[in-house]
Amino acid sequence: MGYRVLVVDDEAVIRARLKGYFEKEGYQVVEAQDGEQMWYEFERQHIDLVMLDINLPGTDGLSLARELRSRGDVGIILVTGRDETIDKIVGLEMGADDYVTKPFELRELLVRVKNLLWRISLVQRAKDEGAVKVDPNDNIIAFNDYTLELNSRQLSCNGELIKLTKAEFELLTAFSLHPQQVLSRDRLMQQTSHRNQDVNDRTIDVIIRRLRNKLSAELFVTVHGEGYLFAAKVKD
Repeated sequence: MGYRVLVVDDEAVIRARLKGYFEKEGYQVVEAQDGEQMWYEFERQHIDLVMLDINLPGTDGLSLARELRSRGDVGIILVTGRDETIDKIVGLEMGADDYVTKPFELRELLVRVKNLLWRISLVQRAKDEGAVKVDPNDNIIAFNDYTLELNSRQLSCNGELIKLTKAEFELLTAFSLHPQQVLSRDRLMQQTSHRNQDVNDRTIDVIIRRLRNKLSAELFVTVHGEGYLFAAKVKD
């Protein structure tokens, strides 16, 4: 997998727990006990994602999250206390991508890490291909009357929420990052975060049919023999 995660927490037991668990899952894990050590590790190597405790000695996690976001699009997951609702909101406003609440389940945290890294890689791929510009600070893609929020995984039309399954969200994200381009079924299968043998051409067709029922059907154009084209004009 090769992803490198930086765990920033002043509790050595929590750092050791996270390091052991994520290394077993194939991640490289770097530890830091405070902001000073975090910046030392951050500057000396590439970091894909930071798990950042809010309550740190010295500079607090919220301030660190804001500065991290100003330096690039590294993934940021805040770790908060159970009753720190305001901190969660402020943290997201400062540029954090997600948060978990102590005590947290390692399995849930792993899912959040996988989803965030998948989304970051998908957005980066689209940027590299010059397909569409996405503001890393808000992660919102707008097209026609629709707004797709990548952080919250929500789709709305003129303010009204449209419920999407995980697979529907992933394919719609892939389409909206590559507007006016023909995407083959094979390529669409590669955009899903949990690729396995159960995902096939037929699965893609079924998901797109469901998207056509939930959104404007004309957004998804079948290009016979090639794949599908997303006909919306995505706003920069």
